[in-house]
Amino acid sequence: MTTSLSVLSKKYLEEKGYVVEKTEHFNFYARKRFDLLGVGDLIALNGKEILLIQVTSKANLSARLEKAKKSQKLKLWMLAGGKFILMGWYKNANKWRVKTIDINKNIIKI
Repeated sequence: MTTSLSVLSKKYLEEKGYVVEKTEHFNFYARKRFDLLGVGDLIALNGKEILLIQVTSKANLSARLEKAKKSQKLKLWMLAGGKFILMGWYKNANKWRVKTIDINKNIIKI
């Protein structure tokens, strides 16, 4: 059985007290997935902050970071006070682990 990284991320964030919703959608005509603002798979909030989350494998974290750095929409999100998180999943000793990168305005260069 294949484990969805988005499902793992949703569960992880909910355990930390966030309300989480999926934001990516599949366009059947284009046969393509689309992320919110071009970079977000999930949105999470807890009353103190709002997060846009890109979910990927640990091996793809650097590629997702480079894509995020080029996103004008993400810059607007962050200027409005939203936060952006990259979550890279990997297996270690047969258990799922996550490397989380909190992207700040210095990394994105706003």
